[in-house]
Amino acid sequence: MSNKFLKLKNYITKKMSMSHIYQPLMLIELIKGNGKASGSNIAKSFLSYDETQIDYYKKITTLMPFKYLSKHLDEIKKSKDNYIFEDFDLDKNQKDELIKMCSNKLESYIKKRGIKKIFSHRTLASGVISGSVRYKVLLRAKNRCESCGISNKEKALEVDHIIPRTKGGKDELSNFQALCYTCNSQKSNKDDTHFKKILESYNHRKKRMYLL
Repeated sequence: MSNKFLKLKNYITKKMSMSHIYQPLMLIELIKGNGKASGSNIAKSFLSYDETQIDYYKKITTLMPFKYLSKHLDEIKKSKDNYIFEDFDLDKNQKDELIKMCSNKLESYIKKRGIKKIFSHRTLASGVISGSVRYKVLLRAKNRCESCGISNKEKALEVDHIIPRTKGGKDELSNFQALCYTCNSQKSNKDDTHFKKILESYNHRKKRMYLL
């Protein structure tokens, strides 16, 4: 039996911890492609569960599943916009079994969390943010989540409406803040917390402490 098959089987069944649905979907695409999958095809796999911007998911591919999968499965490499599982030598039965295991992981996670909750932060209520506005918001936030402070290099950042559009919030720079996908998901469209003001207040208190 292939060592690659055993390694993948062990990772899927025993080591894969999921904070979203991306890892099993990426593995399914790599397995289907005999160890090769383009960023676009992986993104389209994500889109089968959430029909949103494909560029967003191409970025997600790099920051989330690839980062974690390549840490445990060092054969998974990135070359420009393509992802490769090196020395991929599984037969059809092995591939079918691994895909089934990934699908079971996926179904279990969706059943536990609910598909609407998983993608609640990507609903149309959040609006479509232009690239230029997104750039300004992230630049103002210094490419960090304005709630938890995590860097854009570690977790994908999203442009959030401080006052949700569902509550009359406008599509303008003063109503936008940068949040990581976790904080944005937790905030939802029912909360109008202005995290930027919270951080500014915290930084002000730190400065006062240094002066005392």
